[in-house]
Amino acid sequence: MKPYFSILVVCLNPGNKLKTTLESIKGQSFHDYEVIIKDGGSADGSIEYVRALQAQWGSSLRVIEKGDTGIYDAMNQAVAEAAGRYVYFLNCGDRFYSEQVLAQMKEFIESRTAGAGKRGEIGIYYGNIYERLTAQVVSSNPHMDAFGCYRNVPCHQACFYSRELLLAHPFEVKYRVRADYEQFLWCFFIGTKQEKVAFAYQDLLIADYEGGGFSETKENRKQSATEHKEITRKYMSRGQLFYFQAVMVITLAPLRTLLARNAKTAGLYNRAKSLLYRFMGKSS
Repeated sequence: MKPYFSILVVCLNPGNKLKTTLESIKGQSFHDYEVIIKDGGSADGSIEYVRALQAQWGSSLRVIEKGDTGIYDAMNQAVAEAAGRYVYFLNCGDRFYSEQVLAQMKEFIESRTAGAGKRGEIGIYYGNIYERLTAQVVSSNPHMDAFGCYRNVPCHQACFYSRELLLAHPFEVKYRVRADYEQFLWCFFIGTKQEKVAFAYQDLLIADYEGGGFSETKENRKQSATEHKEITRKYMSRGQLFYFQAVMVITLAPLRTLLARNAKTAGLYNRAKSLLYRFMGKSS
């Protein structure tokens, strides 16, 4: 019988961070899942630790040792091996925010897919994250639209994907930093040929996110901006881009980014953002 969730962890020499992440998964109250460790050739003993755990976990824990060209290629390889109905990526060092996350997300997904038939509703089901670096809750946009896709999509640590979406359009590995962003926009603007993709938000803390990762280095922030420009041109019209860029300028987007990344101001900024999202929800 196929598991409900596939939890995918990609790594390369993760050290004790992998242990932290696996302990978080093991502590979940809902156990209908498989865990796939996709390792790119670690030499720090971490995979030997996982091998020792397999006797306890049984078939619910699998290890794939295979070379890859980077994090998104590794994520694609893990998806290809996954059997679950819904896929979740948990990075090494990150943790589920509570022991009830999988149980609560399963209940939420079931409430959204009730009546959608045996296959269920193809979609991305997402919530919020806690960022350890700034010690703040980062709320996702609960109402996804074209501007939301331009400005801010939930990070993959906040998202549970229908596996079909990741198979239909894998992460484009030419994007070093924003392949998950490109995949999200494909889901929103194109989706599958069979049916429209659903985007459903649950006001729930999904992950305790370590922060300061691959995409947040100074060099990769520049690469991120370049890729954002290319990806948005791929999916959005010139008129949309002109309007969205104007809104970002008027609303002081660079200043807001600085506030969000500063540990001293992130709390106030994120609380204000959460209040705005709630207001938008009530008025929609």
